[in-house]
Amino acid sequence: MAANYKGRLWAHTFAIGRERDRGALQRFLTKKYGGQAILTKNGRSALALALKAYFEPGDAVIVNGFTCYAVYEAVKAAGLVPVWADISSGDLNYNATTLTAALRAGPAVAASPTVLDSRLRAAGDPPAPSPARIKPVGIIIQNSLGNPVDIAAIEKFAKKHNLTIIEDLAHCAGVKYPDGREAGTVGTAAALSFGKDKAIDTISGGAVVLRDPCKTAIKAPSKLPKVSDTLRARFYPLLGSIARGLSHVRLGGAFMRCLVKIHWVEKSADNKLDLERKIAKFEAKLALKQLKNLKKSGEPPLREFYLVRDRAEVLKKLQEKGYYFGGFWYEKPVSPERYYKKVHFPEDKCLVATEVAAKIINFPTYYSKKDLEPAHKIVAEYMEGEK
Repeated sequence: MAANYKGRLWAHTFAIGRERDRGALQRFLTKKYGGQAILTKNGRSALALALKAYFEPGDAVIVNGFTCYAVYEAVKAAGLVPVWADISSGDLNYNATTLTAALRAGPAVAASPTVLDSRLRAAGDPPAPSPARIKPVGIIIQNSLGNPVDIAAIEKFAKKHNLTIIEDLAHCAGVKYPDGREAGTVGTAAALSFGKDKAIDTISGGAVVLRDPCKTAIKAPSKLPKVSDTLRARFYPLLGSIARGLSHVRLGGAFMRCLVKIHWVEKSADNKLDLERKIAKFEAKLALKQLKNLKKSGEPPLREFYLVRDRAEVLKKLQEKGYYFGGFWYEKPVSPERYYKKVHFPEDKCLVATEVAAKIINFPTYYSKKDLEPAHKIVAEYMEGEK
């Protein structure tokens, strides 16, 4: 929540939303991105709806090799197979070269061999051998930590290989591609997350904008949010602020662990995918305000990242200064680490992503530049060179 954190803290805690705020957010997104806007409980639910709208169970989609479990969860919820593409350490994105390598390597074993076998038999071919391999038909553009891909090159690659583009705007709402187009205006659909430390941050909530006619009819969520989820989302910034204050006496981490244990705080990765529940009204109001401010400022929030030696030592020194950066998009190529084994990530095919995950330090968005000055000095001592 950056430099004006205190003002936004109180605005968030005491925000009063109404049903018309959901409608206003939908209309804004429809106008901005040019499609049918649907509001969701969180970003992964929005991404899952986008994937369900344009792909069939058993299809394969290309995914950035440095991402979060929420993306993988959305892919699996849609019944799809992830094909991991390695990245560049400079911007944490795939490119035409790594995409070509991923395409040649082929996808992982299909989630449902039965679906594949029936599809092959229908085409007059014998049943697929195990492991079955299928050609990707889609690609998810992530723009990692707000760093835009070379969209012209990616779009050319997608057209060549008949790939449907889905844009994930969790990190990049408002970001412009090198060719001047805005993220979210290129693909068949755009999914937004309003989760913690995202470009639009209301702690939870999300939306999807379907820009092309759907292959599968999508039902908009109709259930109200759970009261427990709404209360956690409302008071998280206040509790987080208290934790950061306690960090100066080395009690912040213990305080947050206690809150997680008693379910007053929910870790981002644990915010369950739910295709039936809406965004909270107060979150819709806050999301709309932030989206409008992004449009005015032209400077969407980005997460700074650095590759360092001895990361454990760097994190220890940061903690001694009251910074708890653990859990912010490192540990493993698909974070957080506690879910990593479920992903079956091909480290041998994504060598750069695997190396970056072991070295990266990235800063949360809720600190001001002044607050981060001591952290920059610590990280500078261990940097491996220019990004």
